[in-house]
Amino acid sequence: MSNVARACCAALALAMVVSSPVEAKPLKHAKMPRVPASAARATPLPPELARALAASKVPAAHVSVIVAKVDNPLQTRGRIGPPLLAVNANVPRNPASTMKLVTTIAALDTLGPDYRWRTQAFTDGTSDGRTLNGNLYFKGSGDPKLVPEEMEKFVAELHHAGVTNINGDIVLDRSAYSADIGDTGAIDGGDDRPYNVAPDPLLYSFKAVSFSFTGNPNGTVEVGVLPPLANLQVANNLSSTGSGHCGDWLARIHPTLNAMADGSYVAHFSGTYPASCEDKGWNVAAPDRDQFFLGGFRALWQASGGQFNGNVRTGVVPPGAHLLVTHRGQTLAEVVHDMNKFSNNVMARQLFLTLGLAADNNRTPASLTRSRDVLNRWLDKNDLAMPGLVVENGSGLSRIERISATELASLLQHGINSPTAQVLIESMPTVGVDGTMRNRLMNRDVAGNAHIKTGTLDDVGAVAGYVGSRSGNIYVVVSLVNDPRASQARGFNDALISWVYENAP
Repeated sequence: MSNVARACCAALALAMVVSSPVEAKPLKHAKMPRVPASAARATPLPPELARALAASKVPAAHVSVIVAKVDNPLQTRGRIGPPLLAVNANVPRNPASTMKLVTTIAALDTLGPDYRWRTQAFTDGTSDGRTLNGNLYFKGSGDPKLVPEEMEKFVAELHHAGVTNINGDIVLDRSAYSADIGDTGAIDGGDDRPYNVAPDPLLYSFKAVSFSFTGNPNGTVEVGVLPPLANLQVANNLSSTGSGHCGDWLARIHPTLNAMADGSYVAHFSGTYPASCEDKGWNVAAPDRDQFFLGGFRALWQASGGQFNGNVRTGVVPPGAHLLVTHRGQTLAEVVHDMNKFSNNVMARQLFLTLGLAADNNRTPASLTRSRDVLNRWLDKNDLAMPGLVVENGSGLSRIERISATELASLLQHGINSPTAQVLIESMPTVGVDGTMRNRLMNRDVAGNAHIKTGTLDDVGAVAGYVGSRSGNIYVVVSLVNDPRASQARGFNDALISWVYENAP
């Protein structure tokens, strides 16, 4: 067990002791005055980190850093103590995907790690125990991980409810979200990029298709597809070549995915695929969310022996329709694990909307405004002063989101001293081991001893999380770089993580 994991378990045990012996609850303390952001006093970088920053060519004025020891919550009221390092720590900056930590910690506190999303099936028709004569309505609540494995369970539940043949249409009820959700468009104009997929109450398999390629000795290329889609045709005109480097392989296979007038998809590939390319894949956001949901459902429905030849449309569950199935998705703990390990933006956006939707018991459509209100009330309740916080969608895929290093460090201090600390830490990439940190610091002693969420946008490079030092103590570490050369500061951020492990007392 790493030092960070040991500290997490200790914090969790402490919370259990001072709260209910039956159900762990957040520690309760008397109200304290809000601590201003200026509480983080500036300290200089040690020479080796100053050299690493200088090598990146990023001016120190464009970097915010804070390193602070994780303290006993009974002594600090959940706030960070005097920092070991603090550089521009109170300046609000774009955090990129480290903003997911704000959404994660608030969701774990307010919803609980066992929270599950519900996706329901209704009908306005009748069934003879085998054939449903009427429409099948799907009503979603924004499950971030309604993936094929979950849809297979949903299909089995429908069969168990006595439905094998559907003599009607599929109607998709998305009324759980306000109609303007997703109207802001892609952050970079790349509507076909999976990270730009808009939130959807019936988000199936992230509304993205993953194509994989395998060259054969006979010169042909096999194309694999996930998820299976009944309405997808693959036009494979690829040939495999045994010579040449992998290089820009994607440009050489000319990939396209188009939606046709009849509702089908056609994926087309042509050119040569080098046999030297291994484990390569093309991920693309699918056009037309209705047809994507239908194609995924129909593929699994037919594979299970079911029959359905109807159409799909958007609508609402009509009055008088009766409930057939309520599918309960994966737990929040499982969702944040995948969301943070692999920095999944659409999952984070769905989770952020859930803050507002769940607070109202799903009675009114989710909106960004309501989720921001819920987040602000949660911050107030926990005396987490964040005057620099600006939240757009809770994922970090934003040009306007802001938080200071001090504020993010305070949130991490709160998170590690909460009853859900274990879930939080296990959701974060482990340095040199997995997630977005799997290829960083692999050969350094800090590998396996730090749990760090990364954040990357054009002009933004960030890390935030926990480092277990060689001395056995745990430190909160945050670095936010906002500069056109932010990508060059990756070495500085890695050096910072390693320095804390090696040198923090």
